[in-house]
Amino acid sequence: MKNTQTCTSIECSMLKEPAFLQAGKHNAMVTAEENVTTAWSQVENQYQRRSDLIPNLVATVKGYAEHESQVFENVTEARARATQMTLSENATPEQLAAFQTAQGELSQALGRLLALAENYPNLKANENFRDLQAQLEGTENRIAVARNAFNDAAKAYNILIRKFPNNLVAGLFGFGPKAYFEADEGAEKTPMVEF
Repeated sequence: MKNTQTCTSIECSMLKEPAFLQAGKHNAMVTAEENVTTAWSQVENQYQRRSDLIPNLVATVKGYAEHESQVFENVTEARARATQMTLSENATPEQLAAFQTAQGELSQALGRLLALAENYPNLKANENFRDLQAQLEGTENRIAVARNAFNDAAKAYNILIRKFPNNLVAGLFGFGPKAYFEADEGAEKTPMVEF
């Protein structure tokens, strides 16, 4: 008895399409996926830069505010949690959300540390502190830019693999969607400023 398999109309049409056209679609997906990987590495670079600045900032503030140990512990613990999480550009939306939460906790702890400077005029006047604060602010901006670039690369990739007939090639070769960075919970609300 002969084993005969028939293909669906979509599969048959894929077989009829010249291999070089399928290869071109595959190559476009590989390029788009590499763009996502490159964008992700820039996000990681900026988070690492921030992580590297934190010990110097904490040490500078510690010299002026020895009795504020809880703030220092919170920053150190938040930094440890944030740096323990490792992700790749293939992270699921849930993994990316957990990563964002850890990074958000670190940002909040750093905000409290910087607010502490308001209580210490000598610290605010310290050139090293001002330089570190400026570097940290610049790094936060770089993180935002890198996250936006990652989202743009992920969007271009996701559109490419979802369009017909690319979605057939993507499914055949295992190209799956990429997750996006999303706004933090409550970011849609305008903060209240009171004097």
